[in-house]
Amino acid sequence: MTEAKKVKFQERNVKIMKDLSNENVIHIVKDGVQYLQFRRLLEYSDILVHAYSLGIDKNFRTARAKNAEPITKEEFKEAKKDYADLCNAIEMNYIDAVKPNQAHTKNVKKVDEHVNINKPDFNLKEYDLTDGLITNKSNILLATTNADCILLMFFDPVKKAIANVHSGWKGTLQRISVETVEKMRKEYGSNSKDIICCICPSIRKCHFEVEKDVQTLFENEFKDLKLDEIIERKSENKWLIDTVKINEEILQKAGLKKENIIDCGICSVCNSDLIHSYRVEKEKYGLSTAIIGLK
Repeated sequence: MTEAKKVKFQERNVKIMKDLSNENVIHIVKDGVQYLQFRRLLEYSDILVHAYSLGIDKNFRTARAKNAEPITKEEFKEAKKDYADLCNAIEMNYIDAVKPNQAHTKNVKKVDEHVNINKPDFNLKEYDLTDGLITNKSNILLATTNADCILLMFFDPVKKAIANVHSGWKGTLQRISVETVEKMRKEYGSNSKDIICCICPSIRKCHFEVEKDVQTLFENEFKDLKLDEIIERKSENKWLIDTVKINEEILQKAGLKKENIIDCGICSVCNSDLIHSYRVEKEKYGLSTAIIGLK
């Protein structure tokens, strides 16, 4: 067992509200920074780093949508500091971070090198209309952000390749998780049976309530799945949809082993005291982040 796996949940210069550790993830507090790590990925800590941020006092927003008011210099400065603190906690340098601009697409891009020198690759046109990144290069930290949407971290321990993917409900409809597996196969020769996928905190079926228009989209797209297991009628005009289960099922159809799909089992809405949630915070919502990299 690695030292990281032995880390106990403890307080260090930060007020702890609760422990989110479970059979699949460990809630760690280090130097005032809170984050989750997947127990399965920690088995590869000699070559792999990763974390999912915790704490709504942190905000990893580096930009807003193009039709929205830009963030201030102070907000951007704070976001960079939050990234730096989180990266320091896992003994990596935040200037190695690369983040797609996330536009609810199914587009996944390969990262071979940094665009910027001595600063992270944030808000770059190279990653417009992109929601997933893959790489097999060391010292590149792939980052994504969410506030209810699903984030997926992939690792192929055989080909030494990784991916980080933002899959909101629109991305799930477009099967971006499967697109990522196909991209890893094409670029790195990955075998689906070797790939590990970890599902970060996100909105769960208990709170992902939609109306008929969205329910119909899911019903039409996922006819190959057992619809009664992923869509539940709540009332006459409301449905609950299990987007986590959808991703689990389509990834298995793409060849991933069931035991290699690890869900943290944590709902962002139910735990909005530690995880950013658009449904709770509304227009003033912040962003959590997932980061993964090869040493």
